[in-house]
Amino acid sequence: MTSVRLSKNLEERLNLLSERTQRSKSFYVKKALEKFLEDEEEYQAALEAYETYLRSGKKSSSFEDVMKKHGLDHD
Repeated sequence: MTSVRLSKNLEERLNLLSERTQRSKSFYVKKALEKFLEDEEEYQAALEAYETYLRSGKKSSSFEDVMKKHGLDHD
């Protein structure tokens, strides 16, 4: 069980939404937390991958160079 202290503004907004939609406040808190956690986990995974790439010393190629290399440029 976790408790969260909300600002007055957030509490009012949450109350209004809950009343308007006939859904519980906890429904919206859970939904928001799930979205935040998914986004944050994706961000952390991308950051980790980027840091791994930087440490690898590999050189990247531009989109244009890749297109040319594979004969897909139409200039």
